[in-house]
Amino acid sequence: MSKVKSEFLNVLIERGFLHQCTDLEGLDAALLSGVVTAYNGFDPTGPSLHVGHLLPIMLLRHYQRSGHKPIVLLGGGTAKVGDPSGKDETRQLITDDIIKSNIASIRSSFERFLSFGNGPTDALMVDNDEWLSELKYIPFLRDIGRLFSVNRMLTMDSVKLRLEREQPLTFLEFNYMILQAYDFVELNRRFGCTVQFGGSDQWGNIVSGVDLGRRMETLPLYGLTVPLITTASGAKMGKTAKGAVWLNETMLSPYDYWQFWRNVEDADVGRFLRLFTDLPMAEVRRLEALQGAEINDAKKVLANEATRLLHGAAAARHAEDTARKTFEEGAFGDDLPTVEIAHARLSAGIAAIDLFAEAGLCASKGEARRLIRQNGARLNDAPITNELAQIGLDALNAQGVIKLTAGKKRHALIKPV
Repeated sequence: MSKVKSEFLNVLIERGFLHQCTDLEGLDAALLSGVVTAYNGFDPTGPSLHVGHLLPIMLLRHYQRSGHKPIVLLGGGTAKVGDPSGKDETRQLITDDIIKSNIASIRSSFERFLSFGNGPTDALMVDNDEWLSELKYIPFLRDIGRLFSVNRMLTMDSVKLRLEREQPLTFLEFNYMILQAYDFVELNRRFGCTVQFGGSDQWGNIVSGVDLGRRMETLPLYGLTVPLITTASGAKMGKTAKGAVWLNETMLSPYDYWQFWRNVEDADVGRFLRLFTDLPMAEVRRLEALQGAEINDAKKVLANEATRLLHGAAAARHAEDTARKTFEEGAFGDDLPTVEIAHARLSAGIAAIDLFAEAGLCASKGEARRLIRQNGARLNDAPITNELAQIGLDALNAQGVIKLTAGKKRHALIKPV
């Protein structure tokens, strides 16, 4: 890779963000010439973003901190179509009202990481529904559609992989890359945006946008992607036994968010400190060099820094304090995940394997059985040795709850109601 001079690209390379770029030397020169506007798109297909969205958000954060202007593009228009990238099945269509509700719900996540306003490097948040829903179909096909080769579109991963797996690809979804490419040109017209960021699975769509800008208006546009993040064991980033790691506090508590980072695999700590915190690289290198039991200190730093960015310093301190009381002092933290169970059900007794699954500590009854066989299941810190064990009201502790533990780090409280 050639030597770059701009602060932003040097940060990306040093911290491990850079995957592909359409013209690295050209982008480097543009970034040295003054403030450059760049965008990343996020389709509001759910009420919250998740940890899988965090890498491009951190990318925009570094971009702004390097003296440039980021745009958060909310895909209110493209969400009506559905991005086929990385999907084997057609997304279920969602209504306009749900899309609007999702947009309102996810806005706050960006405000934690970016500074919005009217200044030259302040972030903007725009919705592509403003222009996509106003397009007239026949004129759009004549003006934009003619610039796309179906032959080339069929070679793009988002299309090719679906066809190779013999999964249906609707004509609606097939249009997605054209609309994303058009977004790039429209953002250039409206805001002078010349750079598009995205995940590695968006490379084909981004290149299409760069090409469309050249064909329509000879625009010098650039595309840059970040790598697809998986854990050291190959699992998809942000997926747990309980489901996605959400960014909205209403869907995942700050404590559970802190615990997600605290429990990452040892081999991921250094990489995640580089990607998901603002820590200086000298401190990152010091932490990732820790060995043995000391790696847990680095994990706590990762959990604190990641939680601070999203939920604030007070929430991070509270989560760490709760964890210390729970794990090191044997107390019951108020922020431990709590599952409410009807008093009558507990009175009759519930199979331990059912309760572990219901509490989200195991994905299935089979997994709960294996956990008990491997001596990994605990009831109020005492091992459960019988797969047929029943848990009832007699297991309530002095605080009026039942503490379940899976392994060494995952806990839940059962509260009768």
